[in-house]
Amino acid sequence: MKELAALRANAQAEPANASTQAALAQRYIDLATARGDPRYIGYADALLRRFTQPFSAELFTVRGVTRQYRHDFQGGLQDFAQALKLDPEYAEAHAWRGAIYLVQADYPAANKECSALKGLGREALHGACQGLAQAYAGELGMGYQTLLKTLDGTRSDASRLWLLTRLGELAAWQGRPEVARRHYQQAMALGQDDVYLLAAWSDFLLDNGQAREVAKLLSTWEAADSLLVRLAIAEGLIGSASTQRHRDMLRDRFAAARARGDTTHLAEEARFELQVRKDPATAVRLAQENYAFQREPRDARILLETAIAARQTQAAQPALDWLQSSKFEDPRMRQLARELR
Repeated sequence: MKELAALRANAQAEPANASTQAALAQRYIDLATARGDPRYIGYADALLRRFTQPFSAELFTVRGVTRQYRHDFQGGLQDFAQALKLDPEYAEAHAWRGAIYLVQADYPAANKECSALKGLGREALHGACQGLAQAYAGELGMGYQTLLKTLDGTRSDASRLWLLTRLGELAAWQGRPEVARRHYQQAMALGQDDVYLLAAWSDFLLDNGQAREVAKLLSTWEAADSLLVRLAIAEGLIGSASTQRHRDMLRDRFAAARARGDTTHLAEEARFELQVRKDPATAVRLAQENYAFQREPRDARILLETAIAARQTQAAQPALDWLQSSKFEDPRMRQLARELR
């Protein structure tokens, strides 16, 4: 927290300095990502609203990141475009545009951003972008090798954590659980808080019948909604005494999110309705709503699962179309598609 205090002091001392404001806002974003606490995004938003000088490319990019965090993807894309208008070589704006295009399953647009990163000589960012683009578009083996090569040339712990987490996901999608487990364990061994890693690792453990390990892993992560959902699922499977309390917490949190128009955790709410509350009709409606604007493989999977449970094959048609067009190779999702058909 000393670092955060220093950044706050700098920002207060230089309120018209775009770089000091961007540094503090970025730190808030990092804390939100690490802890799953959206209040830090609110702090970053407030900081950016108070800045009265013209935005720099860095500030536009930071604001774009806060918008994509809240799933305002169009707003984020507009900010990244503004950043690149000011500085066409601002690599982070290209990287974040690529990330949004991947979420939206717009692979040609994502590939253009990956190519831009390569042209700027940002090999690590290019490899991360290209590896995911290849994997999502049905070339899992090639995507895995691209990410693995990128990992070999990366020394930053933060970058290594991201790459190891994604390698774990890709290996699991390839049907190689032991390879996936090794990557996840390597990521966990870095000792950094990261909600995305904990969620991906928990999903892997749940898929492999290790609910007790998930309950132990997430026992201190009640504050992060996405992790609390996975904790509640694990506790339901093992008959934990905390199941009802966590179920009630999630019900109240999702109700509050709906009241303020927050759609950040629709996929998690769909899983909650399906696997905790056992309400497939509500679950498939939420999964459809989520898939309308967020179309990563995990979003397709929850749509397929809820459609099967609700016996609404047509509801999953967008995910089935994506599986067919992308040739995505995950055997688990291919089996779900066969069940629907």
